Amino acid sequence: MNHIDFTKITACGECCVGCKKKEEGSCGGCIETGGQCIEWSQSGGCPIYLCAKKHNVQFCGLCEEFPCEWLVDKVTWNPNIVQDLSKLAEIYINKNT
Repeated sequence: MNHIDFTKITACGECCVGCKKKEEGSCGGCIETGGQCIEWSQSGGCPIYLCAKKHNVQFCGLCEEFPCEWLVDKVTWNPNIVQDLSKLAEIYINKNT
């Protein structure tokens, strides 16, 4: 996990590289579409992406308000979201300081 290309990390800490939907062309990717990935395109965009942009962070683990209950409620697909984003943030900070 220490060799991470942070330009590929989404606001919620996912990495679209290797994603089946993206490889098949059914999803453009969160970063590339500005949060308008297929799951969120009908609702005005990914709320996690929009929140990260509002807080001026690349991903939630870097936010001053992290961890927030709102994020935990939104990211239902990853029960380890807080731990995963904490680890990503630690690696990012160590790499960039």
